[in-house]
Amino acid sequence: MEYHDSEKAQEVAGRVEAFMDEVVIPREREALRTGEHISDDELHDLWEQAKERDLFAPQVPEEYGGQGLDFSDMLPAFEQAGRSLIGAQAIRANAPQEGNMHTLEMVGTEEQKEEWLRPLVSGELQSAFSMTEPMQGAGSDPKMLQTTAYKDGDEWVINGHKWWSSDGYDADFLLVMARTDMDEHPYAGSSIILVPTDTDGVEIVRNAGHLGGHGILENPGGHAEIKYRDVRVPVENTVGEENAGFRIAQMRLGGGRLTHCMRFSGMAQRSLDIAKAYISEREAFGSGLDEKQALRQRIAEAETRLHMARTGVRHAARELDQSDARIEVAMSKVFTARVTNEIIDLAVQCCGGNGIAKDLPLAHFYEGVRAFRIFDGADEVHLRSIAREAFEDVDEAEVQDVLRFDPELTPENVL
Repeated sequence: MEYHDSEKAQEVAGRVEAFMDEVVIPREREALRTGEHISDDELHDLWEQAKERDLFAPQVPEEYGGQGLDFSDMLPAFEQAGRSLIGAQAIRANAPQEGNMHTLEMVGTEEQKEEWLRPLVSGELQSAFSMTEPMQGAGSDPKMLQTTAYKDGDEWVINGHKWWSSDGYDADFLLVMARTDMDEHPYAGSSIILVPTDTDGVEIVRNAGHLGGHGILENPGGHAEIKYRDVRVPVENTVGEENAGFRIAQMRLGGGRLTHCMRFSGMAQRSLDIAKAYISEREAFGSGLDEKQALRQRIAEAETRLHMARTGVRHAARELDQSDARIEVAMSKVFTARVTNEIIDLAVQCCGGNGIAKDLPLAHFYEGVRAFRIFDGADEVHLRSIAREAFEDVDEAEVQDVLRFDPELTPENVL
């Protein structure tokens, strides 16, 4: 399909595609075939190769070690990276590191950028975004935030309980969302505070078990449960303006949702490619599976829906350059999450036993994609926002001629 991406976007995406096809996917296939995990040293070697090809961290400004692509221009590259189980990691464009880089670049002080952003981009440091809390804390309803931070002199004192802090188990620092003004609504009284993990009072409890998470990397990251007990950090560790945490998080998540959409779109495309290759060779009941009309129609439906998802994401990205694009992003997130789930499920079904075996990446894709309908906002949360917008400007004139019950004949008028 031709999406009329900019010349720069197409050029970079083409180089990312070549890197995936020539280096990353062959190494992925080897790891799946042998069962040997890809080590941290090998991942670092992939980073060096990405740097040599000018593909490393496409989302980060050049001054901090990235490629400096505009948001819309980097999305096609993310889509190509998403075709591999390790593609995003190979070019340092994986969540949550990518989103944390964007947050620090967007609102961090110059000192924070030098001390934390630059080594985060290079891979010397790892980070986590610590916002989600166990029940009854912040989750799909973020205003239920329970973690607090109060000032004691020139320090924040943080107390709280988080989980689902992606990559938190091995993180060097955490971006912690906490309530910092209890007299204000959480949306107007919360801040993001940078907390090094070696600070007294930070307890990395465990990596929470979850669906998927058994990839081909030696260090898969995971999602940490973390407790904060009287954790003290300087007030200067506030990321962005004090009490502006939710506004900053929305700025972070808007773009993050779209980059997730593109990565998972690439995963869906690769799944379709595998399914089509498999059914083109597999025979059953007297003919090739690719000749079965029911399967051909399902593949056609999947291709169509994936195209619509990609188109919607690109439109939302263009709008995000001009505004917060809240509804466009929400629509893209819900639709793409559902489409990619459906497509990977179809690919698994097409490949039968080979779909659920792990010689192919489909089983890993299948385990990983289901979470996409929950993280970065569950479907229901986004649909709530879309519905609220849809009902904001109802034109009552559209039903002015609907036949209504004659009020003279209602019970209170006739009895």
